[in-house]
Amino acid sequence: MSETLLKPIVELSYLTAQNVGRYRLVMRYFYEQHQRMRNWLRPEEVYEGVKAYRLLPDYTLEQCQQDLDKLVEWKDLIPRHDGGRATSVEEYLRKKFRYQMTPYAIEIERMVAGLENIRGYGGSLEPSLLDSIYAGLQQLAASRSQFSEGTAESLWLSIYEPFTKLCKNAANYLAELNSARAEELMLTEAFLAYKDSLTIYLRNFVQSLQRSALRIQGLLSQLPEDTVAALVAGVVRDRRRIPQLEEPLPPEEEERRVRQEWENLKRWFAGNPGDSSDVIFLEQATKNAIARVVRCALRIQDRQRSGVSRRRELDYLGRWFLSCADINEAHRLAAYAFGLYRTRHFQGYDDKDTDNADVSMWETTPNFRPLRSRSRRKSREGGPHPIAARRLEAARAREEYLARQQEEEALLRSFLAREKVTLSELEVQPAKVRQTLLHWIGQCLMSPRRQTVTPEGVRITLLLPPAGKRTVLRCSDGDLELPDFTLKFSAVSRKAAASAGEE
Repeated sequence: MSETLLKPIVELSYLTAQNVGRYRLVMRYFYEQHQRMRNWLRPEEVYEGVKAYRLLPDYTLEQCQQDLDKLVEWKDLIPRHDGGRATSVEEYLRKKFRYQMTPYAIEIERMVAGLENIRGYGGSLEPSLLDSIYAGLQQLAASRSQFSEGTAESLWLSIYEPFTKLCKNAANYLAELNSARAEELMLTEAFLAYKDSLTIYLRNFVQSLQRSALRIQGLLSQLPEDTVAALVAGVVRDRRRIPQLEEPLPPEEEERRVRQEWENLKRWFAGNPGDSSDVIFLEQATKNAIARVVRCALRIQDRQRSGVSRRRELDYLGRWFLSCADINEAHRLAAYAFGLYRTRHFQGYDDKDTDNADVSMWETTPNFRPLRSRSRRKSREGGPHPIAARRLEAARAREEYLARQQEEEALLRSFLAREKVTLSELEVQPAKVRQTLLHWIGQCLMSPRRQTVTPEGVRITLLLPPAGKRTVLRCSDGDLELPDFTLKFSAVSRKAAASAGEE
């Protein structure tokens, strides 16, 4: 006898729980959708399905979510994060889920007596099934809505049977990879011998799925409705010709079943207008399985290398560095041996000393930024600190300010002697002169009278160019295109300058 007989079957807890009616309806809806090849369901779909039974009139969506969480706790459902429908970061962080029945839950809904004999999911990923579906759809498109006796049923079976086999085998195989038994295997060193073949197997299926699914979607979108209707009618006609010992289904019910099977096939490959197809979820699940296999293999390899001494390798590398002819050769060896070091990004204002965007950062002076320790441990105060004297910095700043004032005053007097300056008549000017001219032009444009008065008692009047004429102001650090303004300079009294400044 197996020791599993001594352990409780947690998956059966929902059959004897307090809210057994709610749990039974939820699991029955999951099982019915599983029969229709719909393995992953949202809480909203489960809620609408339970309400459709009309047995729980007061059932709410909050109660449905509580039931799903409890069934996940009892290992009857498997949750999977569904981030594809998120439209914002907050909605993504709320972690919406889709749910799938576990193999125990499927067998519970079928027959409780066979639970202890379940050993995983089984299944496989067969790309040839996709080719069979595509070939059948090609025959359907070439039939031109004309089916002789027996051809419609055989054609439909050549399409739908590979589809059902693909869905069941793929779901079972991927579920097997996510099972606890597979998790234990992936933690052992024996998994390394199995890793390459498993990765190639999954990668080939993903490539075939990407190639064939698009072709199948194209055929499904191009099939006319009359061809589908003729196929459904032909299948019903062929099935009615087969003698049945039991009472056959009515033609309307048989037609509804075949139409539902066709809609399942179309939805699985092409999706609904407001939802993506199950092909995308199968592709993403297979890619996640590949990434999981690679991560487990890397962890096993790192664990194997962790106990290996690298003393001989480091000693050889050290002798190699010692034999380098100069520091540049050592730098190149370090680049090959260790690669790039971890980069650090600094945020702040980049002062390039020029307004020319074409000047490279390597051609400007460096910017110095003080860095503070990010350690949470605060350093103890070592006593009182003297007040830092800033006399030298203040004197240097004062000298720089006075020098700028003298340069600006000299420029202003030179323009005052000329009385009128047109930008197109100026020769190549330094960058500081351009900045001063743009400052004066800006001050004049903000004034309703197009005038401004400097603190030195000079009135500057801006004259707009005729007919929007433009010019190029050439400076030492580049050229600036702007309207061909004319600046008129005239001296005023200190009192008028002060009153203008107050205005």
